[in-house]
Amino acid sequence: MIPRAERENILEWVETAHQSGARYTRVSEVIGLSTRTLQRWKQPEKLQDDGRKQRAFEPANKLSEHERQQIIAIVNSKEYAHLPASQIVPILAEKDLYIASESTINRILAEQNQNSHRQASHPAHERHKPKALTATAPNQLYSWDITYLMTTLKGRYLYLYLFMDIFSRKIVGWQVYEQESSQQAADILRDIVQREGISKEQVTLHSDNGSPMKGATMLATLQVLGIVPSFSRPAVSNDNPYSESLFKTLKYRPNYPCKPFTGLTEARQWVEDFVGWYNHEHRHSAIQYVTPDDRHRGKDVGILRQRKAVYEVAKTKHPERWSGNIRNCEPVERVCLNPEKTVPERAANEVKNAA
Repeated sequence: MIPRAERENILEWVETAHQSGARYTRVSEVIGLSTRTLQRWKQPEKLQDDGRKQRAFEPANKLSEHERQQIIAIVNSKEYAHLPASQIVPILAEKDLYIASESTINRILAEQNQNSHRQASHPAHERHKPKALTATAPNQLYSWDITYLMTTLKGRYLYLYLFMDIFSRKIVGWQVYEQESSQQAADILRDIVQREGISKEQVTLHSDNGSPMKGATMLATLQVLGIVPSFSRPAVSNDNPYSESLFKTLKYRPNYPCKPFTGLTEARQWVEDFVGWYNHEHRHSAIQYVTPDDRHRGKDVGILRQRKAVYEVAKTKHPERWSGNIRNCEPVERVCLNPEKTVPERAANEVKNAA
C-alpha cells in the first residue's frame, strides 16, 4: 500500500501535468496507475473505505444461548466431566436425551477452552521412535534385556540377563541372578568387552527403559567403556524386538522345564545348555540358516557358498524337480534395528488406521 504522503506527491505531480495540457488517461499510463485509482485518492479519507455492506448470515438452526449453557452444564457435570463428546452423545441417547452432535459439543467446548484431556489420567504424549541403527559386521550393535524365571518358591523369581549381537544373533553374554541390578549388568558387560576385544566407540548397546538399564552404575560403565547407549520408548516392546524374540525362543524350547526352577544352580545350568545349543547348533532363519557362532566368526560366507554349490549340482542333475531358482544362499549383509518406514509402509499403516 502506498503511504498517504507519497500519494499526495503523486496527485500533485498529476495535477501539474494535467494543467500543462496532458490528459489524465495518458498521465495514468505513464505512472502505471489507473484513472479510477487517482480519482479514489482525491476523495476524502473517510470515503476511501470499502463501502460495500457485508452480508450478515445467521443459521436458522443456531443454538440459543440457553441451549449452549445447558450443553456446557451437562458436559461439565460430575457424571460427564471426564468423558469426551464421542462418549457423552451415545450415553445420553440411551437415556432418551439428545442435546447436540459430537462436533457441536466439541466446538462449544473449544470456545470455552475446555476441549482438552478430560480424564484424571495424564494426557498421552507422543513418543518419538528411537534412532534407526544398522549393523554390517559383528560387535557393532548389541541388544540386551532381563526376563523372569519362575522358582518353586511362590512369589520368588530369578532374573536372566541376556546380551546378544544383533548382526550375528549370537548370545555374547548372560547370567542368572536373584535380583535385578545395574551393578550386575555392568559386570556382565565388562566381561563381554574384554572377551570380545571391544574398542571404544565400537558398539552401540540397545535396551528398554528398565531401572537396571538406566541405573547410574550401568550408565557410568557405558561411558567408561566407550559404548553408546540406545533406549526403547517407554512401554514399547517392539523397539527391542531381537531380545524379545530371543526370550520367546528360550521359553518355547521343547526342553524348557515344565516345573519351576528349584534354585539358582539349576537355572544357570539350564541356561548354559540353552546358550550352547543356540549359539553352536541352532540354524537361525533370519541369517540364512547358519548358526550364530558361525556368523559371528565370519564362517557363514563359506558355508553358504558351499551350500549353494550343492543346490546347483542337484538342480543340474534333475532340473525337472526344480520349479524355480535354487534357495537364496547370499549372506545377510545388513541388519537394522527400528528402521525408518518406507513410503508404501507408511501409506499401508495410514489405511489400516483409517479402517
